[in-house]
Amino acid sequence: MPFHAAHLSPGRHGAQLGSSGVFRQRLKTSFISKSIECVAFTDVAPQAPTHFLVIPRKPIAMLSDAEDTDAALLGHLMNVARKVAKEQGLEKGYRLIVNNGQDGAQSVYHLHIHVMGGRQMSWPPG
Repeated sequence: MPFHAAHLSPGRHGAQLGSSGVFRQRLKTSFISKSIECVAFTDVAPQAPTHFLVIPRKPIAMLSDAEDTDAALLGHLMNVARKVAKEQGLEKGYRLIVNNGQDGAQSVYHLHIHVMGGRQMSWPPG
């Protein structure tokens, strides 16, 4: 099923999930990874040669809204990021980013991890 975060409405409650846990919007990108808990797909506006997102199917607006009971899901997201990074050939390294809230530059209010690699990253990031 195609999926792309750019079609999610920005704002606190922009990500609309159906009861099946699949995003309602018809989106343009195909999944590069799927599990019961999350999906991964290439970013529509990549900021690095390799740039993909890992997104939980559970509707969590931002990391600070996650609960202690979400610990296993959050760990799963990191594990999927690691596996897909390896599949994408990022042996030399990559960066994980989670934007949280307005000051964290979050624009899509459904928790997601950016995974970027394929070039030397600079520091500080923002």
